[in-house]
Amino acid sequence: MATDTHAAEAASAPGMPQLDFTNWGNQIFWLLVTLVVIYVVLSRIALPRIAAVLAERQGTITNDIAKAEELKAQAVEAEEAYNKALADARAEASRIVAETKAEIQADLDAATAKADAEIAAKAAESEKAIAEIRAGAVESVQAVATDTASQIVAALGGKADAKAVKAAVTERMKG
Repeated sequence: MATDTHAAEAASAPGMPQLDFTNWGNQIFWLLVTLVVIYVVLSRIALPRIAAVLAERQGTITNDIAKAEELKAQAVEAEEAYNKALADARAEASRIVAETKAEIQADLDAATAKADAEIAAKAAESEKAIAEIRAGAVESVQAVATDTASQIVAALGGKADAKAVKAAVTERMKG
């Protein structure tokens, strides 16, 4: 029977102590104390640390954004400086090309003038040589004509006077 009494006592006692209405006052008190302690610990220790971490992160983000803006401005300035340097280099290259073209044109003009002068000198020499050849040819033609006329007169049986033949040939050569 001892087991029966033990079973009866267990049956009359509530199953979970949290559900025993006689202990609810103590449980509510300790619940409130625990909640107050948790609130104090969170509000005084944990939440300030979390707030500090969040503030630090926000500061880091703000600093990074400011630094990014500064680097962007520097990049824009560098791009402008690069474009200006490129434009200056192109202008300098154009100036150098123009100077080089002018120098080449001046050299070409000088070489052309020198060639023209040489051609003119050679043409003058050629004309002089042609004039000498003409003069020599005229003299040769006159000498041949004089000899031929003298021989023709002699062949015809006449006596040719050298002065008269020469005068006749000269007169005929004038036109």
